[in-house]
Amino acid sequence: MISVVVPAHNEAAVLGRLLSGLVSDGMSESPGGSETLDLLVVANGCSDETVEVAAQYAAVRVIETPLPNKHRALRLGDQHATGFPRLYVDADVELTADDVRSLAAALGTAGVHAAAPARITPLDGCPWTVRWYYQVWEQLPVVRQGLFGRGVIALSEQGHARVAALPELMGDDLAASLSFAPGERAVVEAARVVVHPPRTLGDLLRRRVRSMTVTTQAATQTRLPGSRTGKADLRDLFMRAPLRNGPRLTWFLFVTALARYRARRAVKAGDFTTWLRDECRPLRTS
Repeated sequence: MISVVVPAHNEAAVLGRLLSGLVSDGMSESPGGSETLDLLVVANGCSDETVEVAAQYAAVRVIETPLPNKHRALRLGDQHATGFPRLYVDADVELTADDVRSLAAALGTAGVHAAAPARITPLDGCPWTVRWYYQVWEQLPVVRQGLFGRGVIALSEQGHARVAALPELMGDDLAASLSFAPGERAVVEAARVVVHPPRTLGDLLRRRVRSMTVTTQAATQTRLPGSRTGKADLRDLFMRAPLRNGPRLTWFLFVTALARYRARRAVKAGDFTTWLRDECRPLRTS
């Protein structure tokens, strides 16, 4: 049995989009005897219709808690989940049951304890201020090889034990990625996740500030290795296509510097709890 835990805080607008993909064939064995899915939505601190949306799907178990805290929602999901491999999936991404099974299969490889899908980021309709940033960010080696920024982490039982031992951190996906050496984790090309980008520069900055604050928190509160882009990576990216990448790299560095400045203020204040949620939400789908 593969367990899928979905923490959801006020995600009524997007949750149905994810659950529709997971339950389309997720509760019956597909040809070849594939495992069924144990689907759990942990509605934490919701003031919208998240619970009602999840309850429309008979195959989904809904767990409610009044505390709006993603880390604790994940641990609450663990208390109710029944199987391994175990996946943690953000409510605002798109993933199918077949993708889940591909990730679970990858964990059957000797020595691999954590996996994530290949990322699809639809940039159509985004302003150039967002497109240019992502057109650089997604080419960086640390981003291509890491498990973070995908909204999905799959863990073996052994991998789960390692991640569960970490202290409470804002960035569960970054912490999970850094907890495993390159040979112990895998980006599975056979599995795809659609990660919807921010729609405004303001939302982009909120995401980047959150990410940098998480990186600092992980560095100061754990012994996890760092995860940063080096100057050589940026230079190599520029040399591939100077005319195209030059302006985009300049913009990328500007956004990075601005986000780093704002993150320093949060770190100085000791604020490792403010989530900086993106407020550009799509129309509800269910």
